[in-house]
Amino acid sequence: MENEKNQQELMFKLSMYEQQIKQIQENMEMVEQNIIELSTLNLGLDDLKGKKDSEILSPVGRGIFVKSKLIDENLIVDVGSKKFVTKSIDEAKDVIKNQLKKLEEIRDSLNFSLEKINEEIGQFLSGVEKDSKSLKDN
Repeated sequence: MENEKNQQELMFKLSMYEQQIKQIQENMEMVEQNIIELSTLNLGLDDLKGKKDSEILSPVGRGIFVKSKLIDENLIVDVGSKKFVTKSIDEAKDVIKNQLKKLEEIRDSLNFSLEKINEEIGQFLSGVEKDSKSLKDN
């Protein structure tokens, strides 16, 4: 009976660790996707430099574009809370670089959390192994 209870506790703890790891991995995937999108946007902004009065494709919605003429190289940037400001391409790239830096810090933090959980699992399993061995010896 005691052994069955210990096994249930073991399974419960391992399940909790598994859930924590899964959540961290999902968060890491979102962060990585945002890093890719911002990096792509950053590169795309370079393509706008020196293109005033050129024809470009402007997104209207998901996968829908319209041909348009670039009349100004200044950008309208959403800075949050439905507030928009005018920024040059270089200023917008600075905003993106700051966002990328924050995302990379979040990614590092998530990696650190994952390492800590793996250490905890190792210590936990080591303790279980010792307990199991001492029960067999008795």
